Amino acid sequence: MKGAVAVLVVGGAAALVACGRPPEAIYPGPKQSIPQAALIAEDTAPKEDLRLVPPEVYMRTYMQLFGALAPLDVQKRARGGDGNAVFDSWDDYVSALGFPDYRLDIPRQTQTNALMVATFERLGVALCDRAVEHDLKGPKGGAPPALAERAIFAFDVPRGDLDAPGFATRFDVLHRTFLGYPASLAPPERGPRFYQLYRDIVAGHAKADPKSRFTPEEAGWAAVCYGLVRHPEFHLY
Repeated sequence: MKGAVAVLVVGGAAALVACGRPPEAIYPGPKQSIPQAALIAEDTAPKEDLRLVPPEVYMRTYMQLFGALAPLDVQKRARGGDGNAVFDSWDDYVSALGFPDYRLDIPRQTQTNALMVATFERLGVALCDRAVEHDLKGPKGGAPPALAERAIFAFDVPRGDLDAPGFATRFDVLHRTFLGYPASLAPPERGPRFYQLYRDIVAGHAKADPKSRFTPEEAGWAAVCYGLVRHPEFHLY
């Protein structure tokens, strides 16, 4: 028994000595490239069709663009001071957007339809028009609000002709607001197309009825806003 104890003590001491040794150095071997066995093409084509975002997501985004207001406050701002038919009331839109209406026993829409897309567009037009009135026009003909207080058009709108670089800087602000990334990362033809849209609207509006509530420049930026709020990247995923 005493011999077994002695063996255990000696073995434990040896283990402690072994644990206390410095680690052995491991040196890398010569670098060798792995030969290519096969070449397989990656299929990056989309496997599903683009889908419309859920109406709850769109509505939340819509309210945030209006300034993170409550639904009834958004309705009041969308109607504006004149109370015309640019925007009616939420009761006229929730069913068309696909929300259920339990008062009338109308279930939730499970598929996208033309009425739903048209309703999305009408809400977007209301947002753009009221944003022009709120951001670019001062109350009773006064100065417009400061840039930090604007909802959509957080830039100055110069009168007269606007060159391509000046448009690109301001267009980037709207592009980030609606689509969430810089315009420089978009397809290269997007910026020139929107710039041509702006120029066409400004030129056409200058020949229209002078009693319009928008100046040619304001009408041009409203049209650019229409294009972005209707863009597939804003509605689809």
